[in-house]
Amino acid sequence: MAKLNSLSDLKSLFPEAEGTYQPEIQPKKQQLEAHFSNKGRGGKTVTIIKGFDGSPQELKALEKELKSLCAVGGTIKGSDILIQGNYRDKITAHLQKHGHQVKRVGG
Repeated sequence: MAKLNSLSDLKSLFPEAEGTYQPEIQPKKQQLEAHFSNKGRGGKTVTIIKGFDGSPQELKALEKELKSLCAVGGTIKGSDILIQGNYRDKITAHLQKHGHQVKRVGG
């Protein structure tokens, strides 16, 4: 293997990866849903954000942003974001402020 002298030489290692970047999906094109649930969690309440369509990195970044906004824990299950506690109103307002269309689902 040849020695690489600069960062521009790195693209020669993976030529098929060039041009595979997909632009970020515009927030207004997505219809997110904010659910409230306590089923199957021993009575603990969670806020579930469904409908996010993006890369796993974008999903993780959004999850981290929402967890720090609400100062609680959370996780990702499939393509859903679970935030501990009932923070639908706070999360909905935050996502709408950032251009997402959010629908409040459930009681």
